[in-house]
Amino acid sequence: MEPAKNYPGITSPISLEGPKPVDLKLSEKLEEAMRPHGVFESEEEMSHRMDVLHKINTLVREWIKDVSRQKNNYPEDKIDAFGGKVCTFGSYRLGVHTKGADIDTLCVAPRHVDRSDFFSSFFEILKNTPEVKDLRAVEEAFVPVIKMTFDGIELDMLFARLALPQIPEEIDLRDESLLKNLNEKCVRSLNGCRVTDEILHLVPNQHSFRMTLRAIKLWAKKKGIYSNALGFLGGVSWAMLVARVCQLYPNAAPATLLHKFFMIIHKWNWPQPVLLKALVHENKFNLSFPVWDPRVNTSDRFHLMPIITPAYPQQNSTFNVTLSTRSIMTEELKDGLEIVSKIYEGREEWGALFEPSNFFQKYKHYIVLTASAVEEKDYLEWHGYVESKIRLLVGNLERNPCIKLAHVHPSPLGPLNESDGEYLCRWFIGLTFVKIENQNQNVDLTFDIQSFTNTVHKHAYHINLMKDGMKVEIKHVKRRQLDLYVPPKILLQSKRAAVAQEHRSSIGSASKSESNQTLHHSRSDTELVRSNSMSVDLSEEISQDAESSRDSVKSGSELSSTSKEAINGDVRKNIFPSMHKDSPTLPNASRKREGSPILLDTCSPLKKVKLEEEITQVVSGSPVPTDSVMQSPNSKREASPAGSESPVKRSRSQDDQNDLGSSMHNDNSALNPSRKREGSPIRSETVVKRVKSEEDASQSAVESPMNVDEITPLKEEDGSEEKEEERQEPESEDKEEKPIVNQHVKRLPSADVPDLMSPQTNQNLPVQVMSNKNIRLKLK
Repeated sequence: MEPAKNYPGITSPISLEGPKPVDLKLSEKLEEAMRPHGVFESEEEMSHRMDVLHKINTLVREWIKDVSRQKNNYPEDKIDAFGGKVCTFGSYRLGVHTKGADIDTLCVAPRHVDRSDFFSSFFEILKNTPEVKDLRAVEEAFVPVIKMTFDGIELDMLFARLALPQIPEEIDLRDESLLKNLNEKCVRSLNGCRVTDEILHLVPNQHSFRMTLRAIKLWAKKKGIYSNALGFLGGVSWAMLVARVCQLYPNAAPATLLHKFFMIIHKWNWPQPVLLKALVHENKFNLSFPVWDPRVNTSDRFHLMPIITPAYPQQNSTFNVTLSTRSIMTEELKDGLEIVSKIYEGREEWGALFEPSNFFQKYKHYIVLTASAVEEKDYLEWHGYVESKIRLLVGNLERNPCIKLAHVHPSPLGPLNESDGEYLCRWFIGLTFVKIENQNQNVDLTFDIQSFTNTVHKHAYHINLMKDGMKVEIKHVKRRQLDLYVPPKILLQSKRAAVAQEHRSSIGSASKSESNQTLHHSRSDTELVRSNSMSVDLSEEISQDAESSRDSVKSGSELSSTSKEAINGDVRKNIFPSMHKDSPTLPNASRKREGSPILLDTCSPLKKVKLEEEITQVVSGSPVPTDSVMQSPNSKREASPAGSESPVKRSRSQDDQNDLGSSMHNDNSALNPSRKREGSPIRSETVVKRVKSEEDASQSAVESPMNVDEITPLKEEDGSEEKEEERQEPESEDKEEKPIVNQHVKRLPSADVPDLMSPQTNQNLPVQVMSNKNIRLKLK
């Protein structure tokens, strides 16, 4: 009898079933559909990349020899033994890079070579190398890097000095002993290579993993949700999600893995973490680097979409995700699941999955952020700097009580004509507003935009980046004005994508019940919610309740105040109705104690179940069962009665604080209600609002400043725009009198480095904001 095979991952696989003929055929079609998009490189291009890496590796070795001669006067026979190496990581190391993609590299040096040498003497060597262009150093970054274009290939090079006298040629960077006696910058630089190698080590089938990841990356880029800096997921985060699905289906074909990816990740119960291996706090080398764990670190409880890296020290790779970006990605995952399901039914082709986004047709209002410079060198630095700060602007907009959602497009556009200048780029942010029936709204974005521009310029001066000619401008435009900033080709693609999506939605709604029954699904799919102390049996009635709750979430990218739980991933109220007020309590055998340990990911193949049960179980618990300590602070308390939502954010009770191990206390007199962290899980619809009479509201609008300087003012919408909005927003039959929300509530500016530990209060301290730059939107 053969011993049982051990599969990577913190749980057993859901299914060990191999691919069927239809899966292999669909996988071949998937590869053919990706080829026109430049996903695969030719042999010549691969050979050119290898030559570039060989040249840069030679430069590093020669530089280390020169440094050794100058510093310690080592004899020549020993200098050659010091070694030095250039390692790759990221998409190139994973084997999923596309045509024209950059290469992430790491310079590994022995202990007598300092980081200062890397950014001084090695930088000078690169400057004098003919093949190097667009050379720039970002030494002040969180992970210091040198960026360049080497013989037509973009390179990002990090530096790490190991505590070794010599660097062996076959060194394994996964060895944790290499982290001994290293500073944090070197550990962060090494983390890229260590995570990439660990991912490849933890997937059961690298070929299927690479093909599936290529498809996911192409899909994410087409849909505009591929950017870690702007709050979406980066390449390593998407790779870890695909790797987790590969662990659950180790023998599946790429087409099947793609289908399972959308099915599982779309229903994932965020903020439950995605883990490829168990968290490790202690190691045999007595290393004390911080590891992501909300049971230990209070700040980790605020992360909205945690995807944890597998290499020590394990960290969250999605720190920048916000409520808006998470809801946008969830909606795109839902659309992807519908398309792949239709592909398996024979009603759609793979090309539909890779259609461009309809971003420029999706919203009526946009913010245009323009960054420009006079010289090329200054422009390269300014472009990267402004891009790293855009998430601050998105955070400011999210905190505005009038804005439901702020969607930034990750791909900037260049100048549209010669009058714009040569060194210019534009980012676009789509806006969705909170609408009040039968009222005209005046939305003032002056404070949000002015605080962002002040922060950008202040920090640029602080790091000595600001040069003459560097500018950042922000304008508000309507959808019909986008032709002044967006090329006609892109607008046409967006319109076609919008028409295609509307067509699929109309067909999908008509045959939704039929498609659910014919959805392809493995025979061995099993329960995903299981722990050693509690086993939850989700009945058909509860499944229907949870499904109806999810269907109540509005389509598109809008956040609704009535769908907070579905957006937030908190479906405990629907899955466990007995935890709420007017419901009978659960039996004692299945009631989990408050102080019970957290079981991060425990599932094992037990029995075959229907697809409806699998989807419901993924919603309720995914492969990581729910635990109160792992939940984000924005999740509803289990003991709260149904419908007990409040527009005022309340501080935790003393009991809750003790359970979470937090030292927070409710001192209303010393708290700032607007000191919120970027990416904080505080919903835009739950901010403090003041209710006034209609007379007070109109008086507040009159007192608001209207003068405009550099920021483009709002012009009143014409009759056609009003008619369009009236058609899209029919009046409700049951009209109820609603209080008028004061849309001019002054908010305190958020600090550059907000206090993550500050609890929210019901305070509303007005602050007079003096500014001569105003941008006002009038919504009818």
